[in-house]
Amino acid sequence: MKKIIIVFVTAILVSSCVTKKEFVELQAKHDKAQTELVDVKANLQKCLIEKEKEDSKMFALTEQVKYLQEDKKTALKQVENLTVLTQSSSDNIKNVISQLSEKDKYINGIRKAMTAKDSLNLAIKYHLTKNLTDGIQDKDIEVNVEKTVVMISISDKFLFKSGSYNISETAYTVLEKIAKVINDQPKMEVMIEGHTDSTPMKKDLIQDNWDLSVLRATSITRILQTKYSVKPERLIAAGRSEYIPLAPNDTAENKAKNRRTKIIIMPKLDQFFSLLEQDGK
Repeated sequence: MKKIIIVFVTAILVSSCVTKKEFVELQAKHDKAQTELVDVKANLQKCLIEKEKEDSKMFALTEQVKYLQEDKKTALKQVENLTVLTQSSSDNIKNVISQLSEKDKYINGIRKAMTAKDSLNLAIKYHLTKNLTDGIQDKDIEVNVEKTVVMISISDKFLFKSGSYNISETAYTVLEKIAKVINDQPKMEVMIEGHTDSTPMKKDLIQDNWDLSVLRATSITRILQTKYSVKPERLIAAGRSEYIPLAPNDTAENKAKNRRTKIIIMPKLDQFFSLLEQDGK
């Protein structure tokens, strides 16, 4: 009996020991599975985070592609407009070049005309200077070429008495020489321009220096026409009063400089404008 009981207890103990070992093994597998599950969950969470990042990048790239596509459309439109503009600009440039070419022809024509006119003016100056200095040696008669005209400036002491517009005897010698040169150039006009100093003037028909300057100009104009046969249609009488002085009217010497008559020999304006129109075409 004791043997049976011992065998039974031994069998129970042996049986109990096997079950515990299996339990430990199962527990170990369970713990390992739990650890693996935690790791898998962690990896899954990491993958989800990475997916969100990649989704964000994908969205940004998609938006960038849309922007680039729109920008491409805009650029293509601009290229089309630029092509039209370039063609238009090219046409405009051609027109400008053509116009510049015409302008060059026009300018060259004017230069030739001006060169010819300058040569003529220099010849007139030469003859005037030669004639006027022949027997008249005085610094108060000046002949200059200014731009397109020949300018003769004569001090009033050769032409008029102080405050008067009546021609003096000494004036005829000078005017005769000037008239000869004028008559040798029938295609040119002549302006007689009176200038005074600033001394107030009022007597008889003279109200002020405007009157005096104009009356002096008409006196010389009349002499050139009636005595020396200069055609009246070529003559222009003008007065400038005291307003274009050569020097300040502060001394007797300076006032004498300002009292002068200018005889200007110049091309006829209608011929000059006709020349411009002809060269412009």
